[in-house]
Amino acid sequence: MTLVAVSQRVDLHPERGETRDALDQRLVGFLLAAGFTPVPVPNGLVGASLDHWLAAIAPQALVLSGGNDIGQCPARDHTEACLLDHARARNLPVLGICRGMQMLGHWSGSELKAVSGHVRTQHRLSGRIVADVNSYHSQSLAGCPQGFEVLARSEDGEIEAIRHLFLPWEGWMWHPEREAQFASHDVQRIKLLFGEADTIQQPLG
Repeated sequence: MTLVAVSQRVDLHPERGETRDALDQRLVGFLLAAGFTPVPVPNGLVGASLDHWLAAIAPQALVLSGGNDIGQCPARDHTEACLLDHARARNLPVLGICRGMQMLGHWSGSELKAVSGHVRTQHRLSGRIVADVNSYHSQSLAGCPQGFEVLARSEDGEIEAIRHLFLPWEGWMWHPEREAQFASHDVQRIKLLFGEADTIQQPLG
């Protein structure tokens, strides 16, 4: 099975003096349902330690998960930026979910903006992806990141999905794992995206 490295959110528990990494079990279930083996990425690794971890695990694809605003948890921001550097160097497939899509944009130099009407609601997508999806975010990309194209927008014109022009990278603002039953279009799309992991394992020059 394809090993997929999955970034984790950071939860603070001051009553216990703990900072915890966390991953929604539903996201694990979504990746398993699509035929992939998820491996959570610790946020406490930096520099050579993260490089050694990635070398030992040798993931074939990456998922940047949701949760936390960018800038809220510097350790997570740093971890995900390093994961994207790693994926770019090896041409690995990447899926960014909600905050993960925002991270793709942030890493590419784009800005975020506040949006309303996008928390705990549904949107009808238009564009190259046409579907009804959930929405749990209060920020959106201010514009299409350099090197990407827009795949879908919401009814109010906000960017809901992007695809890199050259790398096998996509971002979705919805949470495929938060459906009572995983949507077949989400399962099929990640299978197609991560299926590229079988043929593009060589580092870029």
